[in-house]
Amino acid sequence: MNFLAVGVIYRREMARFFRTFLQSLLAPVISTSLYFVVFGAAIGSRIEEVEGVSYGAFIVPGLIMLSVMGQATSNASFGIYFPKFSGTIYEFLSAPVSFLEVVLGFVGGAATKAFIIGLIILATSFLFVDLTIAHPLAMLAFLVLTCVSFSLMGFIIGIWAENFEQLSLIPLLIITPLVFLGGAFYSASMLPPLWQTITHFNPVFYLISGFRWAFFEQADVPVAVSLAAIAAFTAICLAFIWWIFRTGWKIRA
Repeated sequence: MNFLAVGVIYRREMARFFRTFLQSLLAPVISTSLYFVVFGAAIGSRIEEVEGVSYGAFIVPGLIMLSVMGQATSNASFGIYFPKFSGTIYEFLSAPVSFLEVVLGFVGGAATKAFIIGLIILATSFLFVDLTIAHPLAMLAFLVLTCVSFSLMGFIIGIWAENFEQLSLIPLLIITPLVFLGGAFYSASMLPPLWQTITHFNPVFYLISGFRWAFFEQADVPVAVSLAAIAAFTAICLAFIWWIFRTGWKIRA
């Protein structure tokens, strides 16, 4: 393992993040505050509790997942797209580094950025609601796994994209709707039976359910199922990235 190469790529990605640190901090804080005003105050005044948890606190895990999945995906996709766009990706392909080392650098940087944003949103939520985390270590573990898995998916999107419009296409049309339909702001048990069945085909539903369990010890599905879902998703992304570097799809054209 060439840790020097991994460190160079990782520091390069983190330097790009800290150059826009203020914007990176300001956007999630403002959006989270607005969600608390709209959902926590307006809707929360009509829905006081969900499964014994105040509605304002209940939506915190969903808000964190919404931002983390979007940030991880966009950071990783932009991170690998720019070298491909400028042609510097050929330096990585010709250098004595394996695909795993390249992925560790780019995905590690994107996952770290998303993790920091997740912690900032969590800290912001304490300003609005009285929140207690039942299993802090499990919460951090789910947060890290989500950051890594969606950074891997973002890496794939960055390789696939041929222009800047395509970079935002998948997060906008797929990830955000899946988060909203995955129980970010409600419990699946509140839905009619048909929609409960449909919800179980949404992979994001399992991530949000496991993450919410770490906060309130309440989940729509067993925690083991949530862990299996995120492990399967991560394995699929890794296998696809291996195939990309093996065949040169979209990177050697």
